[in-house]
Amino acid sequence: MAQNKNILKHNGLDVFLTSVQEKDIPALALIYGESFLVKQAFKTLSTFLLGNDNPKFALETLEGGAVSMGDIIEQVSTFSLLVSKKIVAVKNAPLFQTSQSGSDISFSLSDLDHLNDFIGKGIPKNHYLILTTSLIDKRKKIYKAIADKGLIIDCSVAQGARKADQDEQRAVLQNVAGQILSKSKKTIDNQAFHALVDLTGFNLDLLFQNLEKLIAYSGKAMMISIADVKAVVKRDKKDPIFNLTNAFIAKDVKNALFYLNSLFNEGFHPLQILKSFENLIRKLILVKCFTQKFYENNKMSLKNMNFNSFQQVVLPKVINHDEQLKIIIEDRDKYISNQDSKTKANKANDLFLAPNPKNAYPVFQIFQKSENFSLKELNQALIFLGDLDYRLKSSSFDAKIAIENFIINTCSKGGFVYAEENKNRRHHF
Repeated sequence: MAQNKNILKHNGLDVFLTSVQEKDIPALALIYGESFLVKQAFKTLSTFLLGNDNPKFALETLEGGAVSMGDIIEQVSTFSLLVSKKIVAVKNAPLFQTSQSGSDISFSLSDLDHLNDFIGKGIPKNHYLILTTSLIDKRKKIYKAIADKGLIIDCSVAQGARKADQDEQRAVLQNVAGQILSKSKKTIDNQAFHALVDLTGFNLDLLFQNLEKLIAYSGKAMMISIADVKAVVKRDKKDPIFNLTNAFIAKDVKNALFYLNSLFNEGFHPLQILKSFENLIRKLILVKCFTQKFYENNKMSLKNMNFNSFQQVVLPKVINHDEQLKIIIEDRDKYISNQDSKTKANKANDLFLAPNPKNAYPVFQIFQKSENFSLKELNQALIFLGDLDYRLKSSSFDAKIAIENFIINTCSKGGFVYAEENKNRRHHF
C-alpha cells in the first residue's frame, strides 16, 4: 500500500513545505505526539500558512476539553473583517478519548460525526483548522477522515528501551539541539552532549531550557564544552524525586527507571526512595477510596475531565471531605489528650486530599493519574513496599534491582500481583 503523501514525520515538515505552494496545503491538519515537537510543528506550519498576516488577528487558539465541537466549527466558519486568512487551533483536542457524560466537554460520536460532515463539505477558503493531541487511534473513523482530506504530522517518538528506540530518541535530541544551537551559531562537543543527555533524559523541554542556559553561559565561545555543562546543568536533589514519582504515576517506565538510576548515582539511600513511594501510594489509596464513592453518584470520567470541571464539580466535594475529616481528627485528639495538639494536626495533614485547596492543580493531577491504577494494585504495591522496607533493614541485597522490578511490575499492563504469591514469607503481613 502506498504511503499517504499527506502523512508526514515531524522531521520531514520543512522539506514538505518547501516543495508545495500555500494553496496546496490542506485546510485541515492534525499534529500529534511529543509535546515539544508538536509545538514546533505547529509554529512552522502556522507561520507558513499565515505568511504576512498578523497572527494576533488571524490565529484563534482554543483549548480542547473546554470548548464544544459546535463552537469549533462556528469559529472556523466565521470570516474575519481584519485579515484574509484565519487559523483555528484546538490544543489537546479530545478526538480519540472515550466519551463520557458529565460537565466536562469531550467529543461524543455525534460530535465526531459533525466534524466529519464539516470536513466532507469543505472548510471555507483561506480558513484552516489545526488540531493537536498527544495520542491517536488510527482505527477511528475521524482519523481516517483527516488522513483522507487533511494533513497529518506525526511527532511521536519511540518510548521503548530497545536499541532502535534509544537510537531514535538520541537522533531527535541531536536534531533539536542542533536547531537551537544553530540560531546562536554555536555547537556542542560530543562529550558535553552526552553529559547533557545523561542529566536531562528524553525531555525536550528540559533540554531546550538547559541549552538556553548554556548558550548564555558560554558567552563568545563557539563551542559548548563539558566544563560548561558541569558548571551550569546541576540537578536539584529535590527534582529527581519528584520526576521519579511523577513518571511512576504516569506509568512511564522508561523515565521512571532513568530518574531512579539518577538518584542512586547521586547517592540517595534506598530507604529515602522507598519512603517517597510509600507516601505516594498511600496518597493514591486515599484518592481511590474517595473516587470510588464519587463514582457511585457520578458517571463522568475523572481521567478525561478538564481542570475547570474538576474545580467546579469535584473540588468542593474534596474540600468538604477534608473538613469532615478534620473534625474527626480534632475530636480524636481531644479525646486522647484533652487538649489540641499541633504536632498531631500537622501529621494528620497527610490524610487530607487537598491540604492546600487554593492550589488546586496538583490535586487535579493526582486525581487524574490515580485513574491509571486500581485500588487492588495500590494495595499490592503498599504491601510490597512494606516487605521491602523490612528486607532493607534486616538483610543485604541489591535494592536498586528490587525497586526497578517494583516499577516495572506496577506499571505493566497486567497490573501488580504480589501479596498472594508471598503470603507465607515471614515478613509479609
